[in-house]
Amino acid sequence: MMASALRKLFKGAERHRSGDRAGGWRHKNNTSNKKGAVESPTHHNQSAAMRFFGHVPSPRMSKRDTNKISPEDGANTAKSASNGACGDNTDAFNANVADKVSSNGNIASPNRSVRFKSSKAKTSPKAPVPDNASLKHAQTVRTRRLMKEYQEITKYSRSMEKPPFVVELVDDNLYEWNVKLYQIDPESDFYHDMQEADIGHVLLNMVFPENFPFSPPFMRVISPYVEKGFVMEGGAICMELLTPRGWASAYTIEAVVMQFAASLVKGQGRIARKCKNGKEFNRKSAEASFRSLVKTHDKYGWVTPPLADG
Repeated sequence: MMASALRKLFKGAERHRSGDRAGGWRHKNNTSNKKGAVESPTHHNQSAAMRFFGHVPSPRMSKRDTNKISPEDGANTAKSASNGACGDNTDAFNANVADKVSSNGNIASPNRSVRFKSSKAKTSPKAPVPDNASLKHAQTVRTRRLMKEYQEITKYSRSMEKPPFVVELVDDNLYEWNVKLYQIDPESDFYHDMQEADIGHVLLNMVFPENFPFSPPFMRVISPYVEKGFVMEGGAICMELLTPRGWASAYTIEAVVMQFAASLVKGQGRIARKCKNGKEFNRKSAEASFRSLVKTHDKYGWVTPPLADG
């Protein structure tokens, strides 16, 4: 339809130009409008183009073409024609088209419709959430590892008359152990304090997290009340081995307990007769002290003192 209309438009324009070259246009169409101005072929062609694109209603429009224009379009085009300026006609046409923009992005045009794609806002990727299979697998790894170590330690301690340490489950909970440490360097001051106070062992508590052995256990001293020896407030233990930064999944529980026994002597630990400031060892205080410890060492690093300083 577009091509047919264009052919008719330019065919009429060519006919007027040919009439002008033959000299018959000025004699045949030498008529003036109401204001006395003579119309030229160029003005006629420009008016025809404007009528075709909907700027000005055509005086020769048939009744069938009139039905294609809505009353609103007719009012807008008639108003633009009365202005007489090209800029005013363009503004009226743009306003008319803008009124036809629908909410879904379609533009109603006299010749064709254009669809604009709406861009959706990009959402930031969400953090991956572990599924049930991953959690179940991690729990299985922790259970198998602790069962293996518990059986090996129990078998080893029963085979000896005086084992260095023994382990017990807290309320039959595989994920929380109590450790009784018997073996302390007999030449240390801590060992002499144990003999004088008639204390047979150091009682430790170990809690294993869900992602053990990939994360370290939380270990603290329950009794006796220890001063120095890298034992902090609440019974927390200052050992890089027990922090996420210094832990390795290959470490065994036996290695952790024996490392604590060595650090207790190296840090010149002593058994206090009375609790300092009346504060006894407890889990809540130990956890808070350990968190503060980890934060401090993450900031300043771990420094190993010389052997001369103990």
